Amino acid sequence: MPRKTETAHPRPWIDHYPEGVRWDDEIDLTPVHERLLEICQRTPDAVALDFLGKKTRFRELGRDIERFAAALQSQFSVTKGTRVALLLPNTPFYVIAYYAILRAGGTVVNCNPLYTVPELAHIVGNSGASVMVTLDLKQLFDKAERLVADGQVKSLVVCHFPDALPILKRNLFKLAKRKDLAHVSASPIADRTAKFSDMIDRDGALVPVRLDPLKDVAVQQYTGGTTGLPKGAMLSHANIAANMSQIDKWGLGLFDPPTRVVAVLPFFHIFAMTACMNVPLCSGAQVVMLPRFEMKALLDLLTRTGANVMPAVPTLIHALGRAGPSAVSALSSLKVVVSGGAPLSDETRTLFARVSPALLAEGYGLTEASPVVCCAALRVPSKPRSIGQPLPGTDIRFVDIETGEPAALGERGELQVKGPQVMLGYYDDPEADLEAFADGWLRTGDVGLLDEDGYVFLVDRIKDLIITSGFNVYPRTIEEAIYGHEAVDEVTVIGVPDTYRGEAPVAFVKLKAETSANEADIKAFIADKLNKLEMPREIIFRSELPKTLIGKLSKKELREEYAQRKGSKSEQG
Repeated sequence: MPRKTETAHPRPWIDHYPEGVRWDDEIDLTPVHERLLEICQRTPDAVALDFLGKKTRFRELGRDIERFAAALQSQFSVTKGTRVALLLPNTPFYVIAYYAILRAGGTVVNCNPLYTVPELAHIVGNSGASVMVTLDLKQLFDKAERLVADGQVKSLVVCHFPDALPILKRNLFKLAKRKDLAHVSASPIADRTAKFSDMIDRDGALVPVRLDPLKDVAVQQYTGGTTGLPKGAMLSHANIAANMSQIDKWGLGLFDPPTRVVAVLPFFHIFAMTACMNVPLCSGAQVVMLPRFEMKALLDLLTRTGANVMPAVPTLIHALGRAGPSAVSALSSLKVVVSGGAPLSDETRTLFARVSPALLAEGYGLTEASPVVCCAALRVPSKPRSIGQPLPGTDIRFVDIETGEPAALGERGELQVKGPQVMLGYYDDPEADLEAFADGWLRTGDVGLLDEDGYVFLVDRIKDLIITSGFNVYPRTIEEAIYGHEAVDEVTVIGVPDTYRGEAPVAFVKLKAETSANEADIKAFIADKLNKLEMPREIIFRSELPKTLIGKLSKKELREEYAQRKGSKSEQG
């Protein structure tokens, strides 16, 4: 279902696009499950998935998707609009369940396996998910069991984790890790569970579901937990298909076979769902998976598979750069690494370049845009420190934060987005919709600028902006300066209340192993790199800095910790 994009206003990026990419190319809105099943028929013998050495061919993948979809319909009455929650790490089970839910007409609700039961209860309760798919690993099943027992979810589909493993690893797991498996048959909610293996063993008849790609919700993705309870971004079939098509066109065939894409980022996160799963599989490429990030496991996977494309987050790239010469051989197969999820520092770029010649391309997106908005070129280098240019069919503008007027080229403002990948809105939250859109443009909350060649540069988040003595101070500027110190491994800067200035910056620093530095050392190093307003009031050293569940450095916990610490000090005083 191709769609021709419309011309609305001057776009400086068009004349400076990578050779071979057209902004006004047709965007394919065919739902992703239809695209994948067509690939399964066209290349049945090609390997689709590699999970710890166990390979699944497209023929098997297509068969299991069809059978699981039919079983969801017949056993759980899944149809258009039914919400089905996935509480799964990266495994073949996730891939099958995701596309089967869409095939049956349902809506995927992704759940982070590391969430607490109350956090999961909010997501499944708000979404109205009636069925949840999970593993029989105790750490997951126990949470799912609680949700069913508490009435948050009606039914469970339970996947037997050893079934995902190659024969030798399966036998070893049963011998050495049996205690990690839940006794599902003995559970008090056993009568409300179904075995995944039983469901795909049946060759039931699928009831066709007529979808409207522009209106029907494919994925309800929860986001925004740092500013209150997570909100459910409703992503239509067309939103997800459009972003997949946009990335594919931007990559100029990068994701076509014989490409092998590393999926170490979790599929339940929107970046991995799109870049690590939808884009490669719907192009017929192979996806090699890890259930979680471990350095040795990742390096072993790269050595074994020769994978050449890897979406990643900056903390993962930083860790690879720190791995040193021992990682060089394993990383030699990589040709392109796409960084997303958080800003990529110069320090991280430099470290990674020492261990890998791969093209390191920074992209940018947000859940509400399915998620990719901009990306550096994937075949040739882009401007340093830029997040690249808007993807085909994507419009952007920058708006002055104070006046709301469009910002001129080179002037800072809030980045706002239009395009076929932008969500329908938040589920059952009209107030949040009003805040998210301005005259039909999606507000990102990110501050940056557009240069004369259409390259986008981000400065910081509006919510992270520090206003000190009436002037705007951007934490990212301070972080970049501190990262330049040879002893600094990670740094995060927050704004804290200041009686005299209103707000003041405070830096939290993690040092590299076997190095030393104190507050005076760091301040002396950055003295000529920052102005007086940007100089941190305090530098606090930590052995670890908090991260989100996909590995982004997180400021939320540090703000709360700092407020509690200062509060307790004032009480003592």
